[in-house]
Amino acid sequence: MSDETHDDGDRDDSRTNSAANGGRRDALGDPKWPVLDSKAEYETGWFTGGYDRVRQPDGTEKQYYWAELSTAVVVVAVAEGHVLFVEQYRPTVRETQLELPAGIVEQGESFTQAAERELREETGFEASSLSLLQEFWTCTGLLRHRRGIVFAEGLSPGERELDSNEFLTPKAVPIDDAVAVARAQPTNDATIEGLLLAKDDGLL
Repeated sequence: MSDETHDDGDRDDSRTNSAANGGRRDALGDPKWPVLDSKAEYETGWFTGGYDRVRQPDGTEKQYYWAELSTAVVVVAVAEGHVLFVEQYRPTVRETQLELPAGIVEQGESFTQAAERELREETGFEASSLSLLQEFWTCTGLLRHRRGIVFAEGLSPGERELDSNEFLTPKAVPIDDAVAVARAQPTNDATIEGLLLAKDDGLL
């Protein structure tokens, strides 16, 4: 488990680039293969699409295309023996999914700060304790997109603050059933990752 917690202001978030919609984008590392050209070809407001032309170890050159998205957070929130999910329709895949609360990390936010905000906005619950379980790059063959998984507990109810494109229904699932329920119903990679990480850390 990371040392990022709700109490101490979290670790340094200065390693970020600018992003559309106020979202944070984490900086890339130094390339091991020479980058001959790097070009952003289009910007949608939600993600940037482009490519890097690199020299491969055998001396050949190849263009690797990528889509860059803002950094995101996923929240594993637990209260009274239950895990808190949200059910929502995803137009991109034309499917209603049962998911963990999640959203974009805004500029200047740490993962736990973003998790606290997203949990409140989507479910109305405030968490008294939040800790970062893991952060990682996702879908690395295509995306430049970093994700953090945050565990939240000590929940107290409040008012939701949904965005104009959020039509969510909070649902509570018993901890012992959470992984099985997520696997049985349409869900996404972030939900499975979050539940398995929390379970591996002995939190579920």
